[in-house]
Amino acid sequence: MKPTVTIEYCPKCGWLLRAAWMAQELLTTFSEDLYGVTIHPAEVAGRYSITLGDEVLWDRKREGRFPEPKEVKQLIRDRIDPERSLGHSDR
Repeated sequence: MKPTVTIEYCPKCGWLLRAAWMAQELLTTFSEDLYGVTIHPAEVAGRYSITLGDEVLWDRKREGRFPEPKEVKQLIRDRIDPERSLGHSDR
């Protein structure tokens, strides 16, 4: 079964557009590899996290910043198809 990516964002912080943009980037790159990308508002203020299945790939508070799409794409690729080239995202 293909994995699902979940993006949890803080609605009070206005991060819905950031989450939607990231979802678009991931679905464009991994259209054949992911079941889908779920976006949902966090119940905890200030949260922005990205998970693949049960694994937290990125947590804004833990990392101290937001991820670049390139970073998230590499993290996902490394887990679902490590041999795959991401083209310009690998540079």
